Amino acid sequence: MKRYDMIVIGAGPAGLSAAIQAAGQGMSVVVFDENEKPGGQLFKQIHKFFGSKEHKAKIRGFRIGQQLLEEASGAGVEVKLNAVVTGLYMEKEIVVKIGDNMEHFKGDTVIVATGAAENMVHFEGWTLPGVIGAGAAQTMMNLHGIRPGKKVLMLGTGNVGLVVSYQLLQAGCEVAALVDAAPTVGGYGVHAAKVARTGVPFYLSHTIVKAEGTDHVTGVTIARVDENYHFIPGTEKHFDVDTICLAVGLSPMAQLLKMAGCVMDERPGHDGTTPLCDENGATSVPGIYAVGDVSGIEEASSAMLEGRIAGLAAAAYLGFMDEKTCEEAVNRQKKALMSLRRGMFAPQNKGQKIVTTEEGIPLSVHLLKEGYVGDEEIERFPGVNHAVGIHPVMECTQNIPCNPCQDACPHQCIRVGADITALPQVDETKKCVGCGLCVASCSGQAIFLVEEHYIPGFATVTMPYEFLPLPEKGERGIGLGRKGEPLCEAEVIQVKTAEIFDKTSLVTLKIPEDMAMRVRFYRKEV
Repeated sequence: MKRYDMIVIGAGPAGLSAAIQAAGQGMSVVVFDENEKPGGQLFKQIHKFFGSKEHKAKIRGFRIGQQLLEEASGAGVEVKLNAVVTGLYMEKEIVVKIGDNMEHFKGDTVIVATGAAENMVHFEGWTLPGVIGAGAAQTMMNLHGIRPGKKVLMLGTGNVGLVVSYQLLQAGCEVAALVDAAPTVGGYGVHAAKVARTGVPFYLSHTIVKAEGTDHVTGVTIARVDENYHFIPGTEKHFDVDTICLAVGLSPMAQLLKMAGCVMDERPGHDGTTPLCDENGATSVPGIYAVGDVSGIEEASSAMLEGRIAGLAAAAYLGFMDEKTCEEAVNRQKKALMSLRRGMFAPQNKGQKIVTTEEGIPLSVHLLKEGYVGDEEIERFPGVNHAVGIHPVMECTQNIPCNPCQDACPHQCIRVGADITALPQVDETKKCVGCGLCVASCSGQAIFLVEEHYIPGFATVTMPYEFLPLPEKGERGIGLGRKGEPLCEAEVIQVKTAEIFDKTSLVTLKIPEDMAMRVRFYRKEV
């Protein structure tokens, strides 16, 4: 039986981060993962991360995965793939199915980073081919290059539902609607807004009545629900779709932790599906740690920091670090983690009804109910301004942890401050040169460059664009508003691509002057 200082179960962001941190302290580390490729969910995530530099903000998920793999290799971490851990027993012994063999390994410490599985919901026809999890759709598109369907309905408006809906559009699918039984959008408003401006409608306080079809999905019926989530007769709506994506939450895969005898968390507010852990990820069984979604569902940025903390704690537990050095290193990681756990979407605000931003500004009702900020609401947010000449307009209306726009601007035109959940503002004493770095760096695609008086009677708006084929200079099309409604004729006068933009192109439109603060998307005339 081979022994390691640390065994990590799961080669996702949390597991790899823990392995890298531990190996950096001189520990022998092996990572087991059941998949044929390491990286977990990261390689499905083609969008840019939120946070700040220390959280790898504005870097796309798959690039972060590549970075972690390179770091792990450089640190001497051994990664075993197609390796299914079937048991975690006393004395931290594990059984792994590798090929046709069952092999035994022992770790002085074990990090469990097995992640979470998609939830399903039951409705008439839910077992028909064409009803799939949103994560499965993301895997098909971003790992295998396969479109899940031609016309899709998405159930769920949390971040997963919003992000995957946008990626479905990027893959050339039509998204018929986003539906959620909750009365408000569950994910980041910037994610919802970039879907809404393409013209996809939102149906809040609605859910699926039935999927239609015999041997595959051919349609779906939804209906409005009351406050008790009962269908309201007469509110049914039908959509012709061939695919239904479900983004209705995740459940931690904690079976190995239960098998090992770890106490599950059944304190008030917890449902016993996650292990009881201390702030370093240590479970009730000495030497066993839980990190990432298996210890509580959060973003990948948080999972990486949790992994680092547990890797350091395990190193100190085995004597590879002295306690003081470990505490200092852990505190630095905890400071970065706590900056992510702030703002409107912080864990402590889950289930709370928030009606204003931290600055005291009333939230957009349209955004919460329909996925977009209304024209009559947008002016109250500090990133929206009417400076002379070309200037950034930041339609960031919720307190989420993110500040790459501040770092991107070479002339310090954008101000977020030390609190990365603060709404961004324009420093009108600084001169914007229209470089577009802020537009390309925004993880939520919520920044636009506007020149309200370009030439007599016309304005320009420069927007982030991540669809193919790209518009061409001189092309004419339609300028769309925040809810995807056609507003005016638009002429493409510039298309900028650059390596530093990381595959976000900048499309500049010439539009009527009175549309400068309204046009936020472009569609080619057909």
